Amino acid sequence: MIELNQINEEYIEDYIRSLLPDNNANLKHMEKYAEENHVPIVQPEVAQFLKVLLKLKNPENILEVGTAIGYSALLMAEYTGNHCNITTIERRGDMIDLAKENISKTIYEDRIKILQGEAEEVLLTLDGKYDFIFLDAAKGQYMDFFNKCIKFLEPGGIIVSDNVLYKGMVATDALVIRRKKTIVKRLRQFLQYINEIEGYTSSIIPIGDGVAITYREE
Repeated sequence: MIELNQINEEYIEDYIRSLLPDNNANLKHMEKYAEENHVPIVQPEVAQFLKVLLKLKNPENILEVGTAIGYSALLMAEYTGNHCNITTIERRGDMIDLAKENISKTIYEDRIKILQGEAEEVLLTLDGKYDFIFLDAAKGQYMDFFNKCIKFLEPGGIIVSDNVLYKGMVATDALVIRRKKTIVKRLRQFLQYINEIEGYTSSIIPIGDGVAITYREE
């Protein structure tokens, strides 16, 4: 079972997950691989939340920071129209190889483009516009990622940041592990920042490991 993150009571998380419909066979295979090989992917309730957001937004161009094995990219491809293109950034070559293999087994190969490199460097080279951005990479770098990404975000666009409550540590010092103090401090600064930045409206949702949604005013 996917590890709980001390964001919600276990019985609440179990109940929510019991209501979720099954994903397709390919995504289920990737979920099994991720669990067996300890690869972090979006948690089931966060995946379902993304599906609803994507249906509501109907984006044309998606930017993802943090590809891993390609799970969320494929999830987003499935729940958007054929007009939607996805650009996703990953620094690890082994993850890119797995992601390409997983993507090649689907009908979405032509819609997903993987860029290899450190996100903070790759983001400096982009010149496109995106109406949906998903941050799911190094949590201590979210502030930097966010400030680079908003230059590409269309008015009316959305940035979704995953794992922002970081196993509950961001919400209370009682859970903070010593070696995670810097990440927790940076995430707290990030959440404060996105709730105060002019021209944007944010909300923090306590599902999964914590999700933040930021909307750029039109």
